[in-house]
Amino acid sequence: MDEHPLSEPTLHIVLYEPEIPANTGNIARLCAAARLRLHLIHPLGFKVDDRHLKRAGLDYWPEVDVVHHPSFDAYLIAESMAPHSVHAFSRHAEPLYTKACVQPGDHLLFGPETRGLPAELRSIFHFYAIPIWGKVRSLNLSTSVGIVAYHYLHTIGRF
Repeated sequence: MDEHPLSEPTLHIVLYEPEIPANTGNIARLCAAARLRLHLIHPLGFKVDDRHLKRAGLDYWPEVDVVHHPSFDAYLIAESMAPHSVHAFSRHAEPLYTKACVQPGDHLLFGPETRGLPAELRSIFHFYAIPIWGKVRSLNLSTSVGIVAYHYLHTIGRF
């Protein structure tokens, strides 16, 4: 899972301390398919050589442009992030993800499966929600990433 540089990725998918290897593997496969850069912010809830992670990513790991960050602060420093270019997602947010003004090069930030993103990040970034009409607490992380990533790829004219 070495870095596989893209020439200017259209969007960045950022997973803050992901916990479930199969979700991360599915998201990695999505990133490979859509040519998106994947940022993994440590600590992870699994080892990067986990068999479930590898199985979910199938044999696409060489195609994944993945960057590991030892902490959230290290991610912010490495990426020189402007708050307006990070769009965070939470079931606790009020505006819907369709209201975000996403531009090429922006980062889509998702929290860990059981905890979500820390509340203190709400004062830094804009948070958006995916609507849920049924009686469930949340959507699967890899499903959520797929919904918003492909929506934004469409809105910025990628397809």
